[in-house]
Amino acid sequence: MAKDELEAVARALVAKGKGILAADESMGTIKRRFDSIKIESNENNRRAYREMLFTTKGIEEAISGVILFDETLRTAASDGTPFAQLLSKKGIMPGIKVDKGPVDIPFFPGEVVTEGLDGLRGRLKEYKELGAKFAKWRAVISIGDRIPTTTCLEANAHALARYAALCQEAGIVPIVEPEVLLDGAHTIDRCEEVTQETLRITFFRLLEQRVLLEGMILKPSMVVSGKDCPKQADVDEVAQRTIRVLKRTVPAAVPGIAFLSGGQSAERATEHLNAMNALGPHPWEVSFSYARALQDPAIKAWKGEPANVAAAQKIFYRRAKCNSAARNGSYTKQMEAAA
Repeated sequence: MAKDELEAVARALVAKGKGILAADESMGTIKRRFDSIKIESNENNRRAYREMLFTTKGIEEAISGVILFDETLRTAASDGTPFAQLLSKKGIMPGIKVDKGPVDIPFFPGEVVTEGLDGLRGRLKEYKELGAKFAKWRAVISIGDRIPTTTCLEANAHALARYAALCQEAGIVPIVEPEVLLDGAHTIDRCEEVTQETLRITFFRLLEQRVLLEGMILKPSMVVSGKDCPKQADVDEVAQRTIRVLKRTVPAAVPGIAFLSGGQSAERATEHLNAMNALGPHPWEVSFSYARALQDPAIKAWKGEPANVAAAQKIFYRRAKCNSAARNGSYTKQMEAAA
């Protein structure tokens, strides 16, 4: 894919009023989601669940792309249409999660680095043939006693940059996801400091690997108080601090920032996104790439029952539309009540 095509796909992913659905749960994660509604994680249930989401009428008004798991990219809907084709027909771009997950860094307790670079060039070629337009790689950064270390930040940034370069070589837009976890009792000050350093090092390594910034998307976490911190920052403070960090670290050449929800409730993730856009205009599009914050209310309504599909789709559509409104700062609590 030529440089201008990479740029066009990246811009389309963060088009006004739209964001990305992360439906790339690994086998372990989808099992936990299904355990919560007491259904078995088998191939048939996974297909039925994804089909319920992807065939929701009108989601293309709010969703520009969907990140898929390897199995899902190879799966077809009940009528035999491959999911990638089904999404493309709606004008939604199919993407693929390509990392192999985090492993412990030897001699650095509590810290991990994401694996999956081996053989990635070949896998990307195949994913492109299967219809993937973009990819995702997640790095995991924990805040704790004397962590993260520079070693951990450097190892993850280097892997993210290598991945991004390989994607662009293959004509696939990389989503670069350095997630600073909200687990812990740390203050919002500490989260801001760690997020800033994580992004600073990540962009240094991306430029070092000659990654085209105009042809990538950043998927960061928001600057929030640790989950167990006694003092929780309010929505406005989270928005202000997050935008401040981004302005200090993310070049204006990057077309868009698609936030992860990272364990926030569905409504809170929408409120934060809305508050950030209300502070605009910004140098880049400020969008979303949510998994749980888009899916949670829908999966609870679905419960694995075909009879509940229509109700679950209605809830999923509403959630997507609320986040679409948050893209320009026009989301209100009344929208939840209307749902």
